[in-house]
Amino acid sequence: MRSFKRVRTLTLIPAVAGALFLAGCGSSSSGTDHSSMPGMDMNSSTTAPSSQGSSMSSDPSHAMPGMDHGNEPMYTGDGLAASAQGYTLATSADSVAADGFRFQITGPDGKPVTAFEPEQSKLMHFYLVRSDLTGFQHVHPTMGADGTWTAPIKAAGPGTYRAYTQFITKGADGKPVALVLSKQVSSPGTAADRPLPAAAAAAEADGYTVTVDASKLMAGMAMPLKVSIAKDGKPVTDLEPYLETYAHLTAFHAGDLAMAHLHPEGGTATTPNGGPDLEFEATLPKAGQWRMFLQFQTGGTLHTAAVTLNVG
Repeated sequence: MRSFKRVRTLTLIPAVAGALFLAGCGSSSSGTDHSSMPGMDMNSSTTAPSSQGSSMSSDPSHAMPGMDHGNEPMYTGDGLAASAQGYTLATSADSVAADGFRFQITGPDGKPVTAFEPEQSKLMHFYLVRSDLTGFQHVHPTMGADGTWTAPIKAAGPGTYRAYTQFITKGADGKPVALVLSKQVSSPGTAADRPLPAAAAAAEADGYTVTVDASKLMAGMAMPLKVSIAKDGKPVTDLEPYLETYAHLTAFHAGDLAMAHLHPEGGTATTPNGGPDLEFEATLPKAGQWRMFLQFQTGGTLHTAAVTLNVG
């Protein structure tokens, strides 16, 4: 078993506080790799729950007092706002195009932001999540000279989605500003509901079995979360670094799509291989069902496993 130390995490706090935190890490680079759930039919249809409303503004003063990450920037907002701290996720259309999703981040002066800092080795993380949580993509857009980002998403089936942008830039005072901004978007066509897969302790992905021990999870509290990966009944020990860690975990709350983003304790991967056990510190803001997407890499191939958890 490979041991891990505590690492920076992005966590959501209860809705009354409306804050979400993550420490930035990594070296500068950008990429265009695609991440979608294996076996997922992206052409299948869905409808958005009625609770999915339009994007709303976020009040940065709602940061949780006493949360100290040293020199690491704090992400503010609940992951559902299109604007926060003067920055706005701007799109020319609120629909998903076949040739990619384009957007800009505008600053307090109304102009496109072109200076970003790397987080987990990427300047921008983009997520496209189906509103019923049965579709997920995580890609890394490229930016043009005018500040327009292009997210190289795969074809999305008809339905309603939420597009998330996660980034770090610098404010007028030179201090880092870490934000997650999102908007509701759509993909043309008739959509039918797809039920959320039932809560389970394990999931399959590309022949791998991912087991999640979430027995200690409680809403609104930082609690341990353990993930184990096996193949053909044998523990996997050849996990390769992906975004500088051995696994990337993102969770979305059923109903409002609030986002929580966690990294395995241990921080930056320092050896060529890891596994089979990964430890996370999870702070989920509210009770209910959470859909977690775990991404890990072996043999140069990225795998995505999804599991539904009940959090009391």
